Order: sequence, then structure tokens, then C-alpha cells
Amino acid sequence: MIEVSNRAYLALIITLLLTTGCATNGQDMAGGPAIDRVSAEELEKIMPQAHPVLSLDDIVALSKQGLGHEQIIQKIKDTDSAYDLTPSQSVDLSKRGVDGRVLDYIHTSRELALRNKLAEEINKREQVKRAEIDKLKQQMINSQRFNDPFCRYPRFGMSPYAFGAYGSRFRPGFGMGAGYLSPWGCW
Repeated sequence: MIEVSNRAYLALIITLLLTTGCATNGQDMAGGPAIDRVSAEELEKIMPQAHPVLSLDDIVALSKQGLGHEQIIQKIKDTDSAYDLTPSQSVDLSKRGVDGRVLDYIHTSRELALRNKLAEEINKREQVKRAEIDKLKQQMINSQRFNDPFCRYPRFGMSPYAFGAYGSRFRPGFGMGAGYLSPWGCW
């Protein structure tokens, strides 16, 4: 007969626990909530559109006239211009004399607009999901009330067991009167 030490038993048990903990059939992941993806068409609608009221050539001309970066940025803000510059356009504008702080402002304002639009879309979708969940919760509560025999009667009202042949529901003692053992959700 082979003698096995306590350490061998412990190692065997740990190995069995680890291997059974890792063995899943994948059904838990497949049955989870679906991720609501944004399609390319929806993303195109969500993205803020560039509307350069003050053109890039105007920005170059203002830079060559000697206006400071604060003044050019203020003109961009005043005209409510938005740009979607590629890296090569940024390099070209820099070579043509546009201050780097103006280019930084153009890029940061675009990034901020993108974030705000995406946040608005996420908030809209969250509100729709929250409304759906609240509706489902209310339906569940309503169906529970009508399917539970102790919840069918009006609140604090009269049930067939409250008065009459069965006596008052509020008499001392313990029993199965209407509402004594009903869940709190009914009240």
C-alpha cells in the first residue's frame, strides 16, 4: 500500500479546485447583456461637423499681418469656426507661419467638441435604457401584486377577511389574516 502525505493530499485538492474553477462552458458569457455598438453611419451623424467660417487661408493671412495668437484664437471663437485638420494640414499651417498655440487651440476645441457629442449620445442612450428598466420593474411589481393572493386588495382597505364572519383583522393574536404575512412590496 502506498502512503500519501498530507502535503500530497493538499496539493491534489488545490489542483482539483483550480482546474474545476477554470472549466467553464462559455454559456455565462454568451447569455450576458449585449453591448450596444455604434455603427459607422450613426458615428458619422454623431460627430461634429467642421464649419470653418474663418478659413485656413484667413488664419495664415492674420498670422502674417502680425496678430498675436490670442487675437487669432478670439477671432476663431467669435466666428464659431470649427476645423477638422489632418496632421499634414497642421504641419503646412505651421510652415506658413501660424503660431503653434493657435493650432493647439484648433485641435483641443475639436477634441472637446468630439467628447461633448459622444457624451450627449451616451447620456441619451443611458436615459432610454433607464426608462426601459424602470418600465420593466413597474411591470414586474404590478404583475407580482396581481398574482399574489395577499396583495389583491386595496391598501389599508377591506379584504374579505377584515371584518364579517372572520372577525377583525386587527384582533390580538397571530394568524393568516389578509396582509399579515404578505411581502412589503404589497403595502
